[in-house]
Amino acid sequence: MKLATLDIAIIIVYLIGTILVGFWISKKAKKNLDSYFLGGKTMPWYMLGLSNASGQFDISGTMTMVAWLFLYGVKSAWIPWLWPVWNQIFLMVFLAIWMRKSNVLTGAEWLKTRFGDGMGLKMSHLSVVVFAIIAVVGFTAYAFVGIGKFATTFLPWNLEADFSPFFISSDHMYGLIICGITTLYVIKGGMYSVVFTEVMQFIIMTVACIAVGIIALNMVSAEQIKALVPEGWESLFFSWKLDLQWNNLLPAAQKAVDNGGYQMFTAFMMMAIFRGIFASIAGPVPGYDMQRVLATRTPKEASMMSGIVSLVLYFPRYLMIGGFVLIGLVYFKDLNVANPDGTVDFERVMPEVLMNYIPVGILGLVLAGLIAAFMSTYAANVNAGPAYIVNDLYKKFLKPNATDKQLVNMSYISSVAVVVVGIIIGLNIGSVDEQFQWITGSLFGGYAFANAVKWIWWRFNGYGYFWGMISGLAASLAIPKMLPDADFLVSFPIIFGISVVGSLLGCLLTKPDNDEVLISFYKSVRPWGFWKPIRKKAQEQYPGLKKNTFFARDMLNSLNGIVWQMTLTVLPLFLLLREWNAFFVTLGICLASMVLLKFYWYDKLEKSSMIDEYHN
Repeated sequence: MKLATLDIAIIIVYLIGTILVGFWISKKAKKNLDSYFLGGKTMPWYMLGLSNASGQFDISGTMTMVAWLFLYGVKSAWIPWLWPVWNQIFLMVFLAIWMRKSNVLTGAEWLKTRFGDGMGLKMSHLSVVVFAIIAVVGFTAYAFVGIGKFATTFLPWNLEADFSPFFISSDHMYGLIICGITTLYVIKGGMYSVVFTEVMQFIIMTVACIAVGIIALNMVSAEQIKALVPEGWESLFFSWKLDLQWNNLLPAAQKAVDNGGYQMFTAFMMMAIFRGIFASIAGPVPGYDMQRVLATRTPKEASMMSGIVSLVLYFPRYLMIGGFVLIGLVYFKDLNVANPDGTVDFERVMPEVLMNYIPVGILGLVLAGLIAAFMSTYAANVNAGPAYIVNDLYKKFLKPNATDKQLVNMSYISSVAVVVVGIIIGLNIGSVDEQFQWITGSLFGGYAFANAVKWIWWRFNGYGYFWGMISGLAASLAIPKMLPDADFLVSFPIIFGISVVGSLLGCLLTKPDNDEVLISFYKSVRPWGFWKPIRKKAQEQYPGLKKNTFFARDMLNSLNGIVWQMTLTVLPLFLLLREWNAFFVTLGICLASMVLLKFYWYDKLEKSSMIDEYHN
């Protein structure tokens, strides 16, 4: 099946409209770096929240989640904990407030508020810039692979034949074209273009999600699904092993499950939770998520911005994911998901379902929504990464007296460079899930410890941060090469352990940071944790300074927020499966969690966001 003229017209109108909107508002981005990368810190929190949600609704991740749900059933809702998806909850409850008080442009620049301006800062500053660039390039490659694989299924032109002299596949040619269009409006309009187009894209995506869910409900019955999936597929709960038996139903699925790395599911969950705690307290990696926190107008709005992401993102996204899987299960034998070597690529289930079972007109809308999802994620990363190159390298070390025009022009060049390097890497990687596992299991494994400890332990200094980041980053690049057959259950603890050793040795073998820097940081941010010596010194200078006593409340709110977020994830799945008992129990838990968040988070938000105020 090829796209109908109406569907092609909808997609073309969407692409042209996106570019025009991006160019229309681009003048606002040319004033200075603050305008280009943070929108002048004037945009409403709810627009930044919708933009952030849109940026996390990526097409590569959606294809992977469809494959996970197909293979592992409702239990697949746990797998994104490896990311961890609930870092948004920690941001909502307390971290966004702490971060926004810095009033800086990038995560690297934020380090000055924590480590001062000595050699430790310079070293830690360099390490986070290097990490940020590698992370953004990795995400760019991840997105490039996903959009190319997706587009090849439904766009009507055989680009591989047209460009065969250049040895470029159709997957990669489509990736180049769509990445090029997205890069164009991002470079031109900066943060303003990204946010305004992402809000528009999020609306389109939400409509597309609802459409897919309704179609699946009308096409597939609960009885059909029960006959096609192994026992336990519809349950959220798990035992020590995954224990899903596809052999008699779909042998190719059994082979994918055996090779997927999730069989020891309890061990996987223990590692995901352990990693998730450190990664969440560490805060977002230097990228678009952090950028939106820093772009809010106040610390309170930073917290609210992070909260709206979970509220608007998970239900519609999983409604779409579940819809694709239900249709894919029933009509799997008619889907073209085989690789040339005869293996089955379950990441192609989503585009195949789209092309064969979504009606004309609605197909164009859904495809426009999914392209919007890709463009949102891609645009967010392309806009965030160059901020570190321009603000933290070019301006800081090469041309400190550069004019605003020179800095914005350098931002254009940096954006192109990030895109080119990301695409080159994308040309040389395999599946989307392969890149996902490297980012979450390896790259983030070297990030989590140093960035968590910097908040909660006064003795942790810039040297410890530098050596923790560098050793973890080096390990994340080396271990997958040294142990190519090891899955993330093996590689993550090794990389994390190397980062811990690097952090502690770098910290304990050098002097603590200057007291004045630590007192200033503590007075401004007021984190809980192991700050007693600094708190006493701060209270000597500022007698009315009070200790942050919100640790227990923050942890309980975070735990409740994780439960709330999980209910938003599985509610649409139980709805599509007509698992009514599970649906209504989950709905009740969801509403109860929201009531608790209202009283113990939202109503306390004003006090939390103003904790830097003290009274004599």
